[in-house]
Amino acid sequence: HIPDDSLIMSFGSGYGGNSLLGKKCFALRIASRIAYDEGWMAEHMLIMSVTNPKGEEKFVCAAFPSACGKTNMAMLTPSLPGWKIMCVGDDIAWMRFNDKGELRAINPEAGFFGVAPGTNHKTNPNALESCMKNSVLTNVAETDDGRFFWEGLESEYESDTKITTWLGEKTTVGAKTATPKAHPNSRFCCPASQCPIIHPKWEDPAGVPISVFMFGGRRPEGIPLVFEARSWRHGVMIGAQVKSEATAAAEFKGRQVMHDPMAMRPFMGYNFGKYLEHWLSLEKPGRHMPRIFHVNWFRLDSNGRFA
Repeated sequence: HIPDDSLIMSFGSGYGGNSLLGKKCFALRIASRIAYDEGWMAEHMLIMSVTNPKGEEKFVCAAFPSACGKTNMAMLTPSLPGWKIMCVGDDIAWMRFNDKGELRAINPEAGFFGVAPGTNHKTNPNALESCMKNSVLTNVAETDDGRFFWEGLESEYESDTKITTWLGEKTTVGAKTATPKAHPNSRFCCPASQCPIIHPKWEDPAGVPISVFMFGGRRPEGIPLVFEARSWRHGVMIGAQVKSEATAAAEFKGRQVMHDPMAMRPFMGYNFGKYLEHWLSLEKPGRHMPRIFHVNWFRLDSNGRFA
């Protein structure tokens, strides 16, 4: 990446983030630098709408590091009666303030590039339905009759169903293997238009008005389930101190807790100090600044279960 020239060069990479150049490379690393120069935002955030039983709709952006639940949250199925959630995007948000002081967000992507293992009809039925056709599945296992398989889909198949693992080994769904049957960072890539809860305004060039920012990471202890920032400046500080356990998409092994400010550590296209100055400079008279929250879906209780 050469942000000064808005230039990207990639050769020989099979890693999605470094080969799908319109995604992280342009839409975050290069775009964040352009946004800094022009006074807007390019962030590693989902965009979703939440509608309460009264029919009042609010739009939310949320920034979590890779494999911390962005796609699951963006496609959430509410368990509360009368509530409705719709997805605008699950990974990247471009935002700018309009003449009315509203922060408007668009999803610059055409589809979803989600982590496959763990995705099933219980954890994320909308994501699974989205990739049932017109989709590219990488480094997953395959059944003998041509269906896909990964960890988390065991209940979808008979245990004696024959599969070929991502490493080319022959086994069955129920058999124990020394290595995962699908790569831990295997992916599904599918059109957003196939998502059962895609928002009708997901391609609206005017964007959607953002009322809330959420930050969060994978923190087993020490961080509350949810708290709200007292001000925009306080919220920027909260976003800057985001930390998370390393995931399959990171270069660090094990369960090391890593700093990941704004969930942008791998994707910032310019100096971090300037990035924070840019966030702080966005608060101006007449602008409706989003409320900022920090969440932690991954807090464990004394028995090691999710709180």
